[in-house]
Amino acid sequence: MNKKLINWLGMTGIFALISYAVAVCFSPLAYPDYNWLSQAVSDLSAENAPSRMLWGQLSALYGVCSVVCTTCVSAFVSESKTNTRLFRIGIYLFTIMNWFSKVGYDMFPLSDSGKEIITFQETMHIAVTVVVVLLSIASLILIIIAGFKKTGIKSIGVWACVALAMMFIGAIGQGVVPKEYFGVVERFSVFAAVGFNAVLGVYLIRGFESSDSE
Repeated sequence: MNKKLINWLGMTGIFALISYAVAVCFSPLAYPDYNWLSQAVSDLSAENAPSRMLWGQLSALYGVCSVVCTTCVSAFVSESKTNTRLFRIGIYLFTIMNWFSKVGYDMFPLSDSGKEIITFQETMHIAVTVVVVLLSIASLILIIIAGFKKTGIKSIGVWACVALAMMFIGAIGQGVVPKEYFGVVERFSVFAAVGFNAVLGVYLIRGFESSDSE
């Protein structure tokens, strides 16, 4: 098929993943006492974190590109009536999640890294996280169900299964593993959504042509 601008904008999903991964890997260089094994990724961008500026620079493409990618995916599947209505609803919810994540975390960044949650801003940060997680789970479940239907794009369903499994590993692991390894399992959750965003970007570039029949 001839690629249109909206298809090439799927590249933003890949840029978002790269930007986020680089920020997670290299921001600790500006945070001498940061321990990735036990600390959350959000500690790197907390208002009082010494790595806040570096995080902002390295992750500059992450938030914007995530929103652009999922918004373009939503527009494309809506216009082309891709797959089933259930699938499209799942995509819309995933897009809403990305918008809510971008706006919510910008409004309520973690104010004190690695400390007890006590202030209103910190409480709202946690509330945003809860909504983001719930929207992520709901959207992925719908995409999985739609993907494994007879007329669905099964490969997207498989990717959604992987992302959902990563989220549950992170959520369950945080309550099971010792605190010294909280950061390890937490990273499964945080990379699940941005990774699936990149997957959707690749499908957008391809025009959501199913590889299942190739």
